[in-house]
Amino acid sequence: MVGFGYDSHRIEKGRKLFLGGVLVDEEFGCIAHSDGDVVLHSLIDAILGALGLGDIGEHFPDSDVKYKDISSVSLLEKVLEKLKEANRKILNIDVTIIFELKKLSPYKQQIRMKIAELCGVDFQRVNVKAKTNEKMGFIGRGEGIASFCICQIE
Repeated sequence: MVGFGYDSHRIEKGRKLFLGGVLVDEEFGCIAHSDGDVVLHSLIDAILGALGLGDIGEHFPDSDVKYKDISSVSLLEKVLEKLKEANRKILNIDVTIIFELKKLSPYKQQIRMKIAELCGVDFQRVNVKAKTNEKMGFIGRGEGIASFCICQIE
């Protein structure tokens, strides 16, 4: 079974930027109800999609105050419990991050290792790519960030 996830957020100065559970910037971060980790949000949606369980907003609505400023790591842990309850396991994860304001290549391996650790999978089963949007659109103008994720489970 395969699931696909996507997330995007606007960014602003004075917030922290978490990607895959890793702090990568303390100057610009996501405007979000939670910590705004687009990588983990896209991964959560990919896992939920593979399980046929809807999307992140259904499970953790931004209208619920208990999720205000919550760590996306905590949200992922709750989704991984659903994966375990379904007697499924992750075979592989592939993530693409699109961001214009900061070079992410120095963080890719750290993000990859953190995702592997959180999901309990071998490092080799996780791939992280970083791209720019070639100065096009809201990401290219430095207004936001996005992440795509595909996850295969069995």
